[in-house]
Amino acid sequence: MAEVKTTSGVQSVERAFELLELIGRAGGEAALSELAMDTPLPLPTIHRLLRTLVGIGYVRQLNNRRYALGPRLIRLGEVANRQLGALSTPILQNLVNELGESASIAVLDGDMVTYISQAQSPHAMRMITEVGRRSSLHGTGVGKAILSVLENDRVQRLVNQAGMAPHTPKTIGTMHQLFEELDQVRTRGYAIDEEEQELGVRCLAMAVPGAPTPMAISVSGPVTRLNDEFAARAVPRLRAATAQLSAALAVTTG
Repeated sequence: MAEVKTTSGVQSVERAFELLELIGRAGGEAALSELAMDTPLPLPTIHRLLRTLVGIGYVRQLNNRRYALGPRLIRLGEVANRQLGALSTPILQNLVNELGESASIAVLDGDMVTYISQAQSPHAMRMITEVGRRSSLHGTGVGKAILSVLENDRVQRLVNQAGMAPHTPKTIGTMHQLFEELDQVRTRGYAIDEEEQELGVRCLAMAVPGAPTPMAISVSGPVTRLNDEFAARAVPRLRAATAQLSAALAVTTG
């Protein structure tokens, strides 16, 4: 069978999306020179594509001449998050049924995480995370799980952009501590939030393998219930849930 050549129009679409991805990876904004360093595209091509994206509202140029993701992407992102939330809800509810604690899914959103779906624990004392809430990467279980699947230079860039606000006295406060923690996450396969986001609350989180955008599933609850025995039960169930969501995403995006 003869190879089908990619048309120039398709190439332009692919390159435009590549630039959007690069701006997103940079935390939502980037200079023309920074984009040129991260792609082999010629500078005139990058500039032409950016002008087109600015013209249709998917990119905006800031006063300092840097380029940021544009407002038209917000609606697309909201729709995509709703669809992902609908896809993940039964998986999260199954985790709650098995473990009895609240389960959530969060995605990388610029230099933070955004919670897009949650199934709540039946316990009176439970962890409730508002859907749409944005939180830090360094101070949450889902954030550390997501960071663990990224390259260290990207981790450094994202965390430096967002800063390392101390949510509680137990929040990780330095990049050195964070990289040590991420090494542990990569070794054991899941992240732990040890009262780093909220005192009295523990969270176990695991990244979704092969996800089109970095995301993680977590189970959270009071430290009095999320003990070692709970972790022993929760980890294999988290692993099954992330694999199930990964397979579902592969079908819907394939």
